[in-house]
Amino acid sequence: MHILDFNSGMTVFSEQELEMKNDSVITFLTKHIEKSYNDQNSKAGVFRSDSNFKRQLADYIDGKLDFIGFSLSIAELMHSAISQADVLDSSDLLICDLKRDDNRFIGILKCNNRVGFTHQVIKRDEKIKNEIINHYAILPNLTQKIDEYAFIEVNSLDIKFIDKKRLINGQETYVLPEKILECSSTVSPNSTIKLVKSITCKIAENHGQSSVAAISKAKNYMVEHMETSEFLDPVELGKKVFRSSPIMQEEYVEEVKKSGISEVVKIDRDFCVKKGKNHKIKTDTGIEISFPVDYFENKDYMEFVNNPDGTLSIELKNIGKIINK
Repeated sequence: MHILDFNSGMTVFSEQELEMKNDSVITFLTKHIEKSYNDQNSKAGVFRSDSNFKRQLADYIDGKLDFIGFSLSIAELMHSAISQADVLDSSDLLICDLKRDDNRFIGILKCNNRVGFTHQVIKRDEKIKNEIINHYAILPNLTQKIDEYAFIEVNSLDIKFIDKKRLINGQETYVLPEKILECSSTVSPNSTIKLVKSITCKIAENHGQSSVAAISKAKNYMVEHMETSEFLDPVELGKKVFRSSPIMQEEYVEEVKKSGISEVVKIDRDFCVKKGKNHKIKTDTGIEISFPVDYFENKDYMEFVNNPDGTLSIELKNIGKIINK
């Protein structure tokens, strides 16, 4: 663990590894690594051919560079980049060599310090006095998310990361992919789902069709498809949703290409089911309704009716009990 404290101007590069005999240290690392690795907001990346990090990683794996030296090079790069930013955020930088499901990863966890409060005991005029003070280097607790991280799978060199945009020397910069890893970046699984829904809604509305029906079909496709595969093809989804209109399919594919979505996206099955099993709508009268997506085309449970005056009615059927929430 390396300390990058820009508040006090103290930077401490560690020359020894963390002791892993302490249960609290193991719990802290394990919880945050699992939470970060499974985060569906993370982006995927591929090393550039001239990536210096890729070369150093190869040297480390081959034994030409030891772990301390490898971690120090990452910490120095991070310190150099952040010190040139418009906002200097202090952090504790954790570099890990870990195994998950028999796969070896290098983990980079940038734990941005939070401001917290703690007590301080002082002695004044031979008397004890307790005070409350600000502490500017609080690590994220186990319920909080780490803001910036990267995982590199050693064998495949696949990269997943989360970073935030900074102004460095007046230019908007993502430090991890641009300054540290030197890799490309793709849209995250969560962003992919949001973009697919947005594009589906846009195409349906442009052609005078129900956006609710289109998005319900899209969500239903995702849930059913993820029962047999962990990969989602956004183009194939659009073809299924707009299967009756080649023109709408073509427009959908064009919008997907413009958005930067990957041809195939790996999405956690449980996450996809959670996002896709229900659909929520809100009327212009302020009424909100959440319903299972497979109910949309089942008129035994609900039906959307087009009224002669151009308004819509929603009829809910076969209700045995209403529960207040």
